[in-house]
Amino acid sequence: MALVIPEGYRNILGNLENTEKAIKAVKDMFQDNLSAQLALLRVTAPMVVLSGTGLNDDLNGVESPVSFPVKDMDGCKAEVVHSLAKWKRMKLAQMGVPSGRGIYADMNALRPEEELDNIHSIYVDQWDWEKVISPEDRTLAFLKKTVRSIYEAIKVTENKLYVEFPQIEPMLPEDIFFIHAEQLLQMYPDLSPKEREDAVVKEHKAVFVIGIGGLLSDGKAHDGRAADYDDWSTLNEEGYEGLNGDLLLWNPVLESAFEVSSMGIRVDPSALIRQLELRGEGHKAGLMYHRMLLEGRMPLTIGGGIGQSRLCMFLLRKAHIGEIQSSLWPENMVERCREAGIDLA
Repeated sequence: MALVIPEGYRNILGNLENTEKAIKAVKDMFQDNLSAQLALLRVTAPMVVLSGTGLNDDLNGVESPVSFPVKDMDGCKAEVVHSLAKWKRMKLAQMGVPSGRGIYADMNALRPEEELDNIHSIYVDQWDWEKVISPEDRTLAFLKKTVRSIYEAIKVTENKLYVEFPQIEPMLPEDIFFIHAEQLLQMYPDLSPKEREDAVVKEHKAVFVIGIGGLLSDGKAHDGRAADYDDWSTLNEEGYEGLNGDLLLWNPVLESAFEVSSMGIRVDPSALIRQLELRGEGHKAGLMYHRMLLEGRMPLTIGGGIGQSRLCMFLLRKAHIGEIQSSLWPENMVERCREAGIDLA
């Protein structure tokens, strides 16, 4: 996505002080709403993990984490997390959390290989959450129920925000629309995955695209997903593969589909083996995290990440994620944004 400068853009909150107040309001309200909807306990999360354990998130499988040796640990190599997708599951095992309850954490990560634009930064902040489920919960119906709970938390936050900042009028639809990536391909066979998202989200305003990571009938995946956390290969009750997906909202400022969350039911041992084989990554089965999962020492879970700056950007009608968070931006981007009234932190 290239830098987009919306025509006639202005900060509807008036000034930077009001923006900072509104950011805090969104973050405080949403995490309270989320924890109440999903029965989540806040936990403290790491910024670094040891290399070679399998704990770090591989994202699309090509990104390289920021890494460094730890002097006082005999030079053991540590790496900055990409996300907490797998760490959370191990934390639930350590805590002995029962089915139906879970945890969430403030996750801060560095992704230096991101292409910087309106919605991508090298600094990533998420509410990373994970919840223990039963074997009977590993269904598409349960996934949809959880998505609706998260969407309700977003809507409640939007409505409460309107009370404090009446210039931000609620616009989210009552319900979220569900569609599988294969159905989306059949609807728009001549469009790219991003163009398909724009088309369906422009129509429905709030959409959850199911089945991210597995190959579709055209031989391509809708988008990348690592093999060892989301289950994108299990046949669901609607006849399509995948128990995961992305939550997308229509962004009226950027006039495009806007991803605020990636989530899913996590792999069980059989799905992990299958997906590692599909990706040619069978060697990972010997890593600490993967061994624990295959040996039944991990609970079954559902989980995901919800972008903090992304959600604030959407709810506060901002044109650039740099209006929400402090990060690094190319000087020419800073200058172009400044000329358009977009103040990057």
